[in-house]
Amino acid sequence: MDQDILLQMTDITKTFPGVKALDHVSLTLKRGTVHALMGENGAGKSTLMKCLFGIYNKDSGTILLEGKEVNFKNSREALDNGVAMVHQELNQALKRSVMDNIWLGRYPKHLGLVVDETKMYRETMKIFDELGINVDPHRIMSTMPVSQRQMVEIAKAVSYRSKVIVFDEPTSSLTEDEVEHLFRIINMLRDRGVGIIYISHKMAEIKRISDEITIMRDGQWIATRPAAELEVNDIIRLMVGRELNNQFPPKTNKPGEPFLKVEHLTGQYNGLRDVNFTARRGEILGLAGLDGSGRTETLECIFGVMTRKDGVITLDGKPCRNRNARESIKNGFALLTEERRSTGIFSILNIRENTVISSLKKHRRGIWLSNRSMKKDTQWSIDAMHTKTPSQETKIRSLSGGNQQKVILGRWLLTDPDVLLLDEPTRGIDVGAKYEIYQLIIDLANRGKTVLMVSSEMPELLGVCDRILVMSGGRLAGEVDAKTTSQEEIMRLAAKYV
Repeated sequence: MDQDILLQMTDITKTFPGVKALDHVSLTLKRGTVHALMGENGAGKSTLMKCLFGIYNKDSGTILLEGKEVNFKNSREALDNGVAMVHQELNQALKRSVMDNIWLGRYPKHLGLVVDETKMYRETMKIFDELGINVDPHRIMSTMPVSQRQMVEIAKAVSYRSKVIVFDEPTSSLTEDEVEHLFRIINMLRDRGVGIIYISHKMAEIKRISDEITIMRDGQWIATRPAAELEVNDIIRLMVGRELNNQFPPKTNKPGEPFLKVEHLTGQYNGLRDVNFTARRGEILGLAGLDGSGRTETLECIFGVMTRKDGVITLDGKPCRNRNARESIKNGFALLTEERRSTGIFSILNIRENTVISSLKKHRRGIWLSNRSMKKDTQWSIDAMHTKTPSQETKIRSLSGGNQQKVILGRWLLTDPDVLLLDEPTRGIDVGAKYEIYQLIIDLANRGKTVLMVSSEMPELLGVCDRILVMSGGRLAGEVDAKTTSQEEIMRLAAKYV
């Protein structure tokens, strides 16, 4: 076997009830390289990696790690053998400290009996210094933004001195500066001979960071090429099986009269201070800013899932108290949250239940719920969002992250909201599905709906929104016209109160 080959997966097959998730897929990872794994949502990328990592048992095929066949029974066995995975959906002990999360299950101990806190702190700081991560090891995980929690997960993978590290959508919650930091870490690991498998939908990142690219479609291997030989349009064509000439649909919405007015919005505990703005009917209003700038907090305060200290929300001239989610939905608001796993999906329920759960009133027939009515609305959502699922009865947790996002967006569209609050609506979604979601957002604006949209991707805000509010340090730093502004102007405003 070629000494440069670190990992070889050959003819991997995996079937779930009603769907063949992997159909004889092969992947070869060389030592000291970054191998990008690309494909639309539901193409099988994460499933292939979960078969490697011991989360799923493959039906057939072979996995060779440094020439030896391996079949990991669980993730701990994979980690102990030098294979680590940084998951897109973080699964952490949020009530425990940073260093507890890194060393969980393998605490250093005095005489094999008592946990050695001093050594644990020292080893954590050693890894953080090595990676340039500035986080207090004693800090409780739930008090940190998603981006910092992501860095902790990366540090955990490195702490195992892994030979292979899988990054599944690692930059979906990171700002541009944090992405640069992550790339420095990846380049350092590559220089040490670590093999990196990098899953992402962000074309510019893939072209910049990867040495080779493997593309999957509908559970099958499509192509593996050197990254230098593929242009962005080539990647898109191989991924979606068709030409996709424009990244964004044409902006056909025409903002009308003022509709939503927010005055002196101030959070009780989240650092949000005196935010004022007006949004119009049929307008797509973007919220830009660095992580922790107050973008998400603004949406959560408007929707009532975060306590307001002060502020008045007026919709079409009428005050809206929006003290909680139920009252906000009644007042015509809907919120798509950033962290779908913890605050978006009901993981033990199926697609239909997740789709109709916010609009049950319209399916009520006396004291019963109409199954026919719920099936009809769910099918509309599946068709409109192009959700890949074997059936409406499929558990939502078995779908890819992007398809889960589509179910949640469909859920909110069925409530027919007047104001749609979208927090990272295309996070972890492939380029073809992104276009469809952009089109849905523009269609909603065409119907007179008001859309507030948070995104970490500035090209997305510039391509979809009419105006952009820029947040900085919990305050509104400025407002720009999406047609005439630049990424540089937005970044200057984003740094105003930092």
